[in-house]
Amino acid sequence: MKKYELTSETLLYVGHILHRIKAVKDFGPVKEGQFGGWIENEKNLSQDDNAWIYGEAMVFGNAKVCDCAEVHNNAKVFGNARVFGNAKILGNAHIFGNAKVFDYARVYNYARVFDYAIVHNNAIVDGNAVVYDNAIVSNYANVCENAKVCDNATVYGLTSIFGNARIFGNATIKGDAKVHNASDYIVFKNFWSSGRYFTWTRSNNKWSVGCFYGTGEELIKKAYADSEKSGREYERVVRYVESILADERK
Repeated sequence: MKKYELTSETLLYVGHILHRIKAVKDFGPVKEGQFGGWIENEKNLSQDDNAWIYGEAMVFGNAKVCDCAEVHNNAKVFGNARVFGNAKILGNAHIFGNAKVFDYARVYNYARVFDYAIVHNNAIVDGNAVVYDNAIVSNYANVCENAKVCDNATVYGLTSIFGNARIFGNATIKGDAKVHNASDYIVFKNFWSSGRYFTWTRSNNKWSVGCFYGTGEELIKKAYADSEKSGREYERVVRYVESILADERK
């Protein structure tokens, strides 16, 4: 049995004819007879679970909302976007392109998530923040205010990205790092062997290198254990950052 129906109440939005939805049975927090938001067709909202679209929220195009996900207020999900799990989209947030928001992630206010970006686990994207390209925001990360996360950047852990910060390129911000502006992190490239990128964060003075995350001294020790050359080059980079911090303290 279907959980909702398309009503005769329609509106035209950017070339899409949307229908108000109405629950035809009780499910999850939704009661039979309750009106919901707007969808273009039944492909936009699953009939088989507790997902729901509330208020004046809109889901259209090839976008889909399913599982126990919720879309509230004036939020919009469109394009090929997917919102699932226990995710919630609220306020005037937009999820579009091929973006995915899932698990217990929350996207609030005027935030935007698009392209092939992923926001999941318990991550929060809030304010006027934007996550796009192939960026990933996960775990308990919080991206807010006017921050941007883009390119192939990854933000996770208990990180806070805020202000006018822009996390881009191949940056990896994790742990409990706080990034407010461009000087709060530096991305380096391992030119001597693997070619991979690694990141230093100012707020906690930590290094993220592949699966490694720790202090500069811990990184140097690990690198020398791998090889003399690796140790020497990582030590060179760590000492360079230490010299920057020393100059700032003068």
